[in-house]
Amino acid sequence: MDALPGTGGDGEGGEGGKSSSGILRSGAVMAVGTLASRVTGFLRTAVIVAALGTGMLANSYNTANTIPNQVYDLLLGGILTSVIVPLLVRAKERDRTYGEQYEQRVFTLAVIGLAVLTVVAVFAAPLFIDVLAGSYKGDQRHLAILFVQFFLPQIFFYGVGAFAGAILNTRGSFAAPMWAPVLNNVVVIAVGGAFLAISAGKVDPSNISDSQFLLLSLGTTGGIVLQTIALWPSLRGVGFRWRPRFDFQRGEIGQVGRMAGWTLVYVVAAQTGLAVVTALANRAGDLGVHEGLGEGYGYTPYFNAYQLFQLPYAIVGVSVITALLPRMSRFAAEGKTDDVREAFSSGLRLSSVIIMPAAALMLVLGPEITTVLFAHGNTSSADALVIARVMQMFAIALVPFSVYQLMLRVFYAFGDTRTPALIGMVSVTSNIAMAFGAYNVLGVKWIVVGIAAGFAITNIVGSLVCWLVLRRKLGGIDGRRIAFGHLKLLVATWPLIGFAYAVHAVADASLGGGLLAGLAVLVVGCAGGGALYVLFAKLLRVGEVQTMIATIGSRLPGR
Repeated sequence: MDALPGTGGDGEGGEGGKSSSGILRSGAVMAVGTLASRVTGFLRTAVIVAALGTGMLANSYNTANTIPNQVYDLLLGGILTSVIVPLLVRAKERDRTYGEQYEQRVFTLAVIGLAVLTVVAVFAAPLFIDVLAGSYKGDQRHLAILFVQFFLPQIFFYGVGAFAGAILNTRGSFAAPMWAPVLNNVVVIAVGGAFLAISAGKVDPSNISDSQFLLLSLGTTGGIVLQTIALWPSLRGVGFRWRPRFDFQRGEIGQVGRMAGWTLVYVVAAQTGLAVVTALANRAGDLGVHEGLGEGYGYTPYFNAYQLFQLPYAIVGVSVITALLPRMSRFAAEGKTDDVREAFSSGLRLSSVIIMPAAALMLVLGPEITTVLFAHGNTSSADALVIARVMQMFAIALVPFSVYQLMLRVFYAFGDTRTPALIGMVSVTSNIAMAFGAYNVLGVKWIVVGIAAGFAITNIVGSLVCWLVLRRKLGGIDGRRIAFGHLKLLVATWPLIGFAYAVHAVADASLGGGLLAGLAVLVVGCAGGGALYVLFAKLLRVGEVQTMIATIGSRLPGR
């Protein structure tokens, strides 16, 4: 049963159109907030790249700064995002008073667990660097360990912020968690600017001063603290007042444990893959230095390219997923499988309307994007082009990655954490194998590019496997409508690709490279290509594009 009765061929009209419109309205504020977050995040990344470059100092900083995220995700993050939201929804469906008491108990448990985890992690800082950056020696290793010790307290604030966001989402409040990261970005932008102002010449692990180190370390962690504190007024606004409770009822902790067990397996597998990729990318960077090729071929280009890759998914995919998960969880709890299927189908088609052309622009205009963003300060145009090549490989993964992440949430809505864990283990194993293959087969300049290509292949295969399993679980997945809708989007994307490539080729032949030429290509290529995409999508009667235009138009002044 691939198509739902009465929904139309492509989501135009009927319940499909209503569902898409509802999801769009639910995600609009989130998308705007996430856009502001990601735009300021771009500025943050650009400022840090200008301040630190892409060499040994940047590798130490970026590797250390990813560790709090990895530790948090490994031991608690996946549980909060994929397990707690469905449990909170079901508890409130059972009884509102019980649901509010359950929130207090689980929040208390999370705060205690986060505090213990943070303390243990700080003491384990040298071990983390040995695992993720075993090739670091001397001053670089010492500096990386110090950075990690200052960054690891972020774990506590990441966790509290994630739980606060889960509570807000289950109460229908989506804006604050999407806007809060803007504060963090503003702080780090100020930190990067101040670092540039007080630095004379190139700074590396052997000559960084105490004041420069403290500025980077305290400023970076301070931004996360501010981001978490900013959520508290919204929590109070929806009526949440935290009062520590330890009166767990029989079976409550066991219920969390049963669902969290398989989620933990999945997260362990994912973080293992990330650890391997980080270690191999760091080794590639050190090989580049030893072979006299320069410092810009290691983890930092991979890290920055991944930040760019995440932008379209974060703006659209995360917003749609956040709006859908509580809704799908309620449908699943009520046994409404058809409604779960319809919500998934609408969300997937709606998110692809933006993600597909974004991937095309990243693939065609990658050099211009990274030149405009990163070729400043201590980062050269050649360093920026390395980031572009990595980003272009990530662009291939953007659509399958987004589809894969949305499909996982359908399993979580049904309380099924086992299936995503098993699929994830297969995907991660494939990603690790491809990363090792890239490291051992490719030249130093292409290792991180090859690792990103392996990520793309892994997500394509993983999304296909997940699709087949989910189709069987739901007794059909609205596949015909989804496939037909994506085919029409693909056709509409080709005029965008052709126009953007023509602008790129003409500018390259007549203007050469440089910041102003890159900026001109981006403005003309994105505006003209985007207009062609919308025009062809309307001609092809892509229902989600029409819904989006109508929704935006209805919100304009005077409408």
